Amino acid sequence: QSPLNRLLIVMKFIIKHSYFCAMKIVAFPFINVVQTPLGKLVIKATQTHIHQVYFDDDYTTPINSSPLTQLCSQQITEYFTGTRQLFDLPLSLDGTVFQQQVWNELLHITYGTCISYTALAQKFNDENLVRAVANANAKNKFAIIIPCHRIIATDGKLTGYAWGLKRKRWLIDFEAKQAGTKLSLF
Repeated sequence: QSPLNRLLIVMKFIIKHSYFCAMKIVAFPFINVVQTPLGKLVIKATQTHIHQVYFDDDYTTPINSSPLTQLCSQQITEYFTGTRQLFDLPLSLDGTVFQQQVWNELLHITYGTCISYTALAQKFNDENLVRAVANANAKNKFAIIIPCHRIIATDGKLTGYAWGLKRKRWLIDFEAKQAGTKLSLF
């Protein structure tokens, strides 16, 4: 291979395993994949923080785990076995101040329950923020860990989930069963 081809390969790898944040590139030296009942969960991290946890059934890139990605994998496994309801991980919450506030509110939604987008907006004392909280919810990079799946429409219907409504319904039903609550949303 020519030096130019090798450079292109390296650049493609960096772009695939990086994201742009405030005009800087963050590369993820540590990657782990957890097989769950809902498919592969990919964990991307630096030495000190988890930066992304997302579903990707087609993920095939080599894994380079670290103690932090292994801890995250363990906690995800515990979640799916029903022995964990809250996560204790250092997350890098890259987003606007408002997005971070919304994500923080999501962390306070009780396991096994759901609230509406309107109820979430009301936590900011403004029902007119429904679209803004929905957009912040959609930008969550931490599937399951920041439980955006617990947000539903006011009429109880499932709406919006970056990783598919089938997964959202499964997660809601799983948590309700584990918590012993009965959700009659659908």
